[in-house]
Amino acid sequence: MLQQLSSLITTVSNPLGRFILGIYFLLPGLAKFTSYDFHVDYMASKGMFFIPFFLILSGIMQVGGATALFAGFQVRITAFLLAGLTFIISLVMHDFWSMEEGLQRSHETQNFFKNMGIMAGLLILTNAGAGAFSLDNRKKSA
Repeated sequence: MLQQLSSLITTVSNPLGRFILGIYFLLPGLAKFTSYDFHVDYMASKGMFFIPFFLILSGIMQVGGATALFAGFQVRITAFLLAGLTFIISLVMHDFWSMEEGLQRSHETQNFFKNMGIMAGLLILTNAGAGAFSLDNRKKSA
């Protein structure tokens, strides 16, 4: 019984994790295009430069990465790239260390460390690979 439960957990954990991470990147990635002006203003408030380039690039990376995670395609490289993107976004957009004490600093601290947890999950996925129900692990036809 315990062996069967362990096998089930092993089978479903990576696909479920890929799906949840995919949702996490898909929704904000799409929002970068559907709420473009809002994101331009937000990035400008953080002192970003080359905003149109970086906004579109991050949106493409998030939507494309989410799609790859959903399909289980090139999961190791996708997870690694999304981890890097998450790290850079965290440093630039959630710079709590440069803020005065208060609610905004608290929110940015929470966002920064939430992103570090997501980055950790992506790095684990980089090591573990796609798992079951993925294009990466489809059976090769003879």
